Amino acid sequence: MLLDRLLNVVRRFTGRDKLAANRTKIRRRKAMTIFIWNNLHILRLVLLLAGYGWMLALPLPQLGNNVYIDENALQPGQVNTYWNWGDVYHADRYLEELEQLRDRNASSAERARFFATEFTKLGIPSSTQDYQFNTSMETLSGTNAYAIFSSPRASGAEAVIISASWFSGSDEGKSLNLRGVATVLALSGFLKQYSHWSKDIIFVISDGYLEGMHAWISSYHGVEQANLRADELTLASGVIWTALNIDYPGHSFSHLGVFREGLNGRLPNQDLINSFRLISQHTGGVPILLYDHREPTDFPGRQEILNWLPSWVPKGIAEQPDVMEYAYRAKNIVRHAKHQARGTASGVHGLLHQFRIDAITLYAVPSNGPHGFHALGRVVESTLRTMSNLLERLHASFFFYILVTPALFLKIGMYLPSAVLVGTALMFGGLGEWIKAGWVEVVDNDEKHGPEKKWVRRNRDVLPPLAIMAATHIVGTLLFWTISSSWFMANQKALTYPVVGLVALIPLLALLIPSSHPTENAPISILLKSLLLSFASPVISISSMLNFFFAALLAIALGGPLSITSSSPSLLVRVLRYAVYATLALGPLLMYDEVRQAVWQWEVLGVWFAPVVCIFYIPIMLQAGIVCLLPS
Repeated sequence: MLLDRLLNVVRRFTGRDKLAANRTKIRRRKAMTIFIWNNLHILRLVLLLAGYGWMLALPLPQLGNNVYIDENALQPGQVNTYWNWGDVYHADRYLEELEQLRDRNASSAERARFFATEFTKLGIPSSTQDYQFNTSMETLSGTNAYAIFSSPRASGAEAVIISASWFSGSDEGKSLNLRGVATVLALSGFLKQYSHWSKDIIFVISDGYLEGMHAWISSYHGVEQANLRADELTLASGVIWTALNIDYPGHSFSHLGVFREGLNGRLPNQDLINSFRLISQHTGGVPILLYDHREPTDFPGRQEILNWLPSWVPKGIAEQPDVMEYAYRAKNIVRHAKHQARGTASGVHGLLHQFRIDAITLYAVPSNGPHGFHALGRVVESTLRTMSNLLERLHASFFFYILVTPALFLKIGMYLPSAVLVGTALMFGGLGEWIKAGWVEVVDNDEKHGPEKKWVRRNRDVLPPLAIMAATHIVGTLLFWTISSSWFMANQKALTYPVVGLVALIPLLALLIPSSHPTENAPISILLKSLLLSFASPVISISSMLNFFFAALLAIALGGPLSITSSSPSLLVRVLRYAVYATLALGPLLMYDEVRQAVWQWEVLGVWFAPVVCIFYIPIMLQAGIVCLLPS
């Protein structure tokens, strides 16, 4: 026993224990590296399947947290409301005058003058603003009206907005929002009677649907836009903290739907939505929906979900409570993903988020009853009282979330890993291809021991693949310039196929690249695949923090195709594989209406979807096709 202790002391003094431990760590690390390398393809497949499976699991009924109010100062629903039937009478009278303007097809300027005059009659300073957008497709012009009620209790350093656009968001902006405008006019007269407002209240009735409010809010913040010509605002207030947009297209409504998505994936602070939900249910007595999606507990909602499900799902399975709940949540998530992935705003409110204004749209879901001006006025009044309680901007609650039902949401940690897992799979693939490019297995004919396999290091010249990547992104930039030009939009259907064909033919020049000796220089196809995988991976992972569903769209579109792209000894197989990738890259350009809408959103509202598709997605998919064309 004493001898063992002496030997341990000697080992510690000489450092032999540390050397042995270090050798053990090195052996373990080497074994782990060999295991990962030998099973890299399995690891990548597991990561891809885990990422996609996680996305499919987001609507599960077992997931989700109850919504709650984080900001104690809000105190939603804690006040008496004073909106009454006399105010409803005023709203009805305004509605009659608006219907007269509609019936005689009044111009934008005439409507705006009417709104400004009505504000002035109430003793609220008002003005109008003319604007004009010049796009590659059309010239949009109109006139906004606005008024500012100065707070009797504060200096006017902060403000809130109550707005309504002339057109409703229903039917893709084709229906009129007469009752929404009438509500704003009636509220302006009602709110002026009380002195408990701690912030200025700005009333905005914007022309058109989205473009009018974009022109007004850009002018308010002094933002210049090359294709926008708008009058300077003659009235101004303080920093705008929150906003409510009213969309009331029908005669009456059964529910109030909440729309929240802003431009380029922005979302308002969740406290605003949660406060509105409590107020609507407890003060106004109006149930809340996400968008206009009725819940499966309602009979119409149950039927809507059954119609939304694929026809091949057996009726007995589709009517199961858990399946219905999964489908309802999936429907909400898909609607949210459509807006966020494309960067579009789900309503007029979405134009304000870029200026750090928390805003939502209250959508009165058309129905035969039982609610109307009375319930809507009470809800808006109480919500304004809650917003008036704020001492600072909303910051305590979440800005990154997914609402799966009006009362349940997913935190960022519950959905973010799904896209990151796909990005990690691509990064492992890129690193694996990089190692493969640097080493090649050759057979050494030894006279004494016979044929023997060994690994030989080879050169990795990254300049040619980088040049290919740069060239494809330049082509993507030129493609975006082409499709956003006025001459292309004027002849879109006639020019689309020639432009797509020309872009698809350019990468075929890769067939002229000579092959190099594989034992001396790494094939360009392997290097190109390594670089494009390593490029796509961080783009997906980083963008998932900024706009999750855009990152998820990239993960779905790129994850599989980039992972399996490869060359072939057969020229015919290589060309056929390239044709598949060229179709995946350029196929979206054949959706004429989607292209026009994406270009319009970029030119008028600054939505980044169209340039990102042309300058990132299409080039990187063409690069995957070039990997197939190049010799292995």
